[in-house]
Amino acid sequence: MSKEPTAAQKMLGDFAPKLVDLTDRVLFGEVWERPELSKRDRSLATVAALVAMNRPDQLRFHLGYAVQNGVKKEELIEVITHLAFYQAGRTQ
Repeated sequence: MSKEPTAAQKMLGDFAPKLVDLTDRVLFGEVWERPELSKRDRSLATVAALVAMNRPDQLRFHLGYAVQNGVKKEELIEVITHLAFYQAGRTQ
């Protein structure tokens, strides 16, 4: 039985296998598992950072991941709404 590919594997697997390995092993395997913050809190921080940095491709994945980690849809909407007022004056 094959294991479902990770998001990094789907996006970069053939192109940058070492980056996929580091992302899966270090970021999601070590950093996200640290006990000092819950996965829920990490998801809220990550979504906020991705909104602030205007990273819609990564944000799509992390919105779903946040829900898996216990963040409610209404909370995500509220975070995005709150941050919209801090993005208004930013130029590209």
